[in-house]
Amino acid sequence: MEISGGTVARVIEMGHELDRSEAELRAFIDDMNEDEQAELTAIYWIGRGSFDTEDWDEAVDTARTEASTPTADYLLGSPHFADHIEAGMEALGLDVSDDGEDLP
Repeated sequence: MEISGGTVARVIEMGHELDRSEAELRAFIDDMNEDEQAELTAIYWIGRGSFDTEDWDEAVDTARTEASTPTADYLLGSPHFADHIEAGMEALGLDVSDDGEDLP
């Protein structure tokens, strides 16, 4: 994975405090490279139940090829996106508290 656990943890944290940090979160996501944005979207989809953990590669590929709006707009326009990202991390067996470590 390109995206680090710390990056995902920061998105979740800011997502739970969206009323205070929406502009900061949008800028944070916009500053991610294309691979990180695709992986963040794939984590979100897994947490939402749109893909299974075994379909990780397909989810990332779909996020890359079907992106039609900026990632920040897409995620922030989705109800409970931070909860879904957190659930996706859990489904993948990754601990968001390991914020300094790269994801496998």
